[in-house]
Amino acid sequence: MPVFVETVTAPSAQDRVDLAKIYADAPAWLLTPYPDAEALIEAALADGSLLAGRFNDRLLGAARLQRGDDCWRLSHLCVRRITRHRGVGRRLLDEARRLANEGGSTLALAAPPDHLEARALAARTGLPLEPL
Repeated sequence: MPVFVETVTAPSAQDRVDLAKIYADAPAWLLTPYPDAEALIEAALADGSLLAGRFNDRLLGAARLQRGDDCWRLSHLCVRRITRHRGVGRRLLDEARRLANEGGSTLALAAPPDHLEARALAARTGLPLEPL
C-alpha cells in the first residue's frame, strides 16, 4: 500500500472530513492538551506541523511534527481505525524520522508518559519519549 506522506497546509474540504474521521477514532488522552479533535487539527494547521499519510487521494493517518532547535517532536499520531495494522502509522513515523535527520536533528515521541500505548510505541521504535 503506497502511502504518501505530506505536510498539510491547505486542506481541501475532503481532507478536513478525513482528518475529522482520523481523530474521531483517537482515544481521549491522545488529544491532550486540546479540548477536542477540531482544536488539535486547527492548531496543527496554523503552525504548519500537520503531517498526514495519503492513499488514493484520502488521508488515512495524521500526526503533529514540531521542528525544534535541538529535537523534532512527533505527537498526536493517529490512524483511522479501519486502516490500522497496514503500515500507515509506521510510514508516518519513518518519514518524520527521515525529515528530522535531513534537518540535522533527532526525533522524539511526545505523549503523556503515563500511557502504556505511548511507552510501547517508544520502546518498539527506539525513540525517546518526552512529556507532552
